[in-house]
Amino acid sequence: MDKRSAVHPFSAGLVDFALARPPYGWGAGFVSDPTTLQMVASKALGGAERWFIRFSQALADCQAPAHLAIREGSALDGLDLGALPVHRLPYRTTWDPWSRRAANKLIQQLRPDIVQTYMGRATRLAHLPPRGGPVHLSRLGGYYALGPYRHAHGWIGNTKGLCDWMVREGLPAERIYHIYNFADPARPVAAELVDERRRMHAIPEDAWVLTTLGRFVPVKGQCYLIEAMSRLPERVADRPVRLVMVGDGPLGPSLRAQAEQLGQSRRIVWAGWQRDPAPYLQMADLVVFPSLDAETLGNVILEAWAWDRPLVTARFRGARELARHGEDAFCVPCEDAAALSAGIRQTLSDPALMTAMVSRGRERVEREFGRQAIMDRYLDLYRCLAG
Repeated sequence: MDKRSAVHPFSAGLVDFALARPPYGWGAGFVSDPTTLQMVASKALGGAERWFIRFSQALADCQAPAHLAIREGSALDGLDLGALPVHRLPYRTTWDPWSRRAANKLIQQLRPDIVQTYMGRATRLAHLPPRGGPVHLSRLGGYYALGPYRHAHGWIGNTKGLCDWMVREGLPAERIYHIYNFADPARPVAAELVDERRRMHAIPEDAWVLTTLGRFVPVKGQCYLIEAMSRLPERVADRPVRLVMVGDGPLGPSLRAQAEQLGQSRRIVWAGWQRDPAPYLQMADLVVFPSLDAETLGNVILEAWAWDRPLVTARFRGARELARHGEDAFCVPCEDAAALSAGIRQTLSDPALMTAMVSRGRERVEREFGRQAIMDRYLDLYRCLAG
């Protein structure tokens, strides 16, 4: 696929953005290296914030002229965000004058070509004139109420389904841009470190390791995975089974209580939130992703493919767009612990199926979701809109 045709004002005709006239008459000529300000106001860490970290690091690796504006004192504050300059804003509320003044002052000081905002609070605080200033792009990774986003000049959706929905909700199709998330390439760690983690968590050497990643919130569906574990026999294909839960969040206590009630505590490892989950992806024999239908994309799908790991996933809306049952993933209905358990058991019992899914997943991620390909699309979009 030509990279330009994959980044476009979203419409049924898949208009090539590079041939379209930028809206609003921004800029007088082509700008080869536009500057950007990336703004996020989140207090805690979740999927959007993890993407912000990965995207910021990719901008730094591309030597893209960019600044980051994060919430002072947030979970992002103090993390390594690459070589890009980081600015800390109060982001207290969407209406208090101090936060709005601080955001506007930073934009006026930096004079970027593109302001890209994430989530509602940062987007509300970035009210830019329709002409004669930076282009305001709001990046959506979910089906949010669009009231806080409608004043932006353009919108990026990370799935086609999300872009379709934005059009149905009344946003102008010619200013909606579809760009998938990228999959970071696998960065294998030393075998000694993986062995150390296995010993730390008392995972038997011959055990199947099922790894799931995600914040402990309802949409991730971990409760169905814990129930699925209770339906799995102690041994599958003559090997014991262990589940590694990578993440944390408000549902942590209830999930642990569920595991205890179902007698699964001994078979489940609670690894906590990991800045770098590489050791747990490397030790995985199978990646399991039990999200509910509201899950928009599902970065774990891309991570499983990038790490050459077979995948069992619920058939949520993002998986229906990305994954192909029996080819690159084993897909089961959402909120169905019995089907999830059966899918895990069938996959672990079929080495040929696992090998085929890994091979096909690797092809998909290399062709469609590679880091450089997706970053090229973002940077091409920035150049088009700033030009």
